[in-house]
Amino acid sequence: MIDAGSILTKYEGNPILSAKDMPYPCETVYNSGVARMQDKYVLLLRVGRQDGRSVFGLATSLDGFHFDVHPEPVFRQATEGMFRGPEDKGVEDARITQIGDIYYIFYSCYSSRGFQIGLAQTKDFLTIERVALTTAADYRNSVLFPEKIDGLYVRFERPNFTSCGGPGIWISYSPDLIHWGNQQLVMLPDKHDIWQDHKVGPGAPPIRTPRGWLSIYHATTVTMAGQIYRLGVAVHDLADPRKIIGRSHRFILAPEALHERVGYVGNVVFTNGAVAEPDGTIKIYYGGADTCMNVATGKIDDLIDLAMEDGPDTTVG
Repeated sequence: MIDAGSILTKYEGNPILSAKDMPYPCETVYNSGVARMQDKYVLLLRVGRQDGRSVFGLATSLDGFHFDVHPEPVFRQATEGMFRGPEDKGVEDARITQIGDIYYIFYSCYSSRGFQIGLAQTKDFLTIERVALTTAADYRNSVLFPEKIDGLYVRFERPNFTSCGGPGIWISYSPDLIHWGNQQLVMLPDKHDIWQDHKVGPGAPPIRTPRGWLSIYHATTVTMAGQIYRLGVAVHDLADPRKIIGRSHRFILAPEALHERVGYVGNVVFTNGAVAEPDGTIKIYYGGADTCMNVATGKIDDLIDLAMEDGPDTTVG
């Protein structure tokens, strides 16, 4: 049996970014969208400001471990137009997918009405254009596939539904990235696995591999001290990603270090993005305790082997 605890290696220099590294006042830096842009790694940082709202900061790196931070936030809550109301409490948790020369960004619009999913786009991360509100309330996050399937854009999403077996992962389709439909349930919490028995949601945008779509997701359980967030791995059929051909019953990353267990929200590791390298390795970027940014490394095939060893998902009929 594969040892799930040895698949990923947390970088010895973690955390790679925290509030003390930022050139402007803030309280937290975490849950960053991730992309490769030419020869650079890009983090679109969720930065918690001193008024409690989040904005997006920008950090770049040549090696994926040591980052330079842009002197000002690059994306703030809207102050006019149709986004003003949905973003009145800030913008959160970017997920980035490159298609052609455009980087598409799904992000959470936070307001007194709950969460909606906004879509933005950019070519350089310095100028980011809002495109559309792509959900009604209350949806927490979405991740976009990097290519069309059967002529349609595809995404995983997590509405905050609780009447369908708990908050789970759904799939939907779009002809234009703006209008989404044909929504279907894909994955639910697994009541047999304590670490993922409460809720599951999309983490990093899916990564195409010859063996299937690699999905790194987050999952929680509830303890007397609150929820614990960990990361899991699943593999989806390339032609029909509704089908989960492998899902691990064991987590691949958990809060262990002090900066992952103690912070703004304790006992949390949470990913919004990963980079698949040409040599078959992967860098998974994750927030620790909703306070700082970290990275872990491993091999893509090892993650897939773990999911396939535990077999197809059985939480959705």
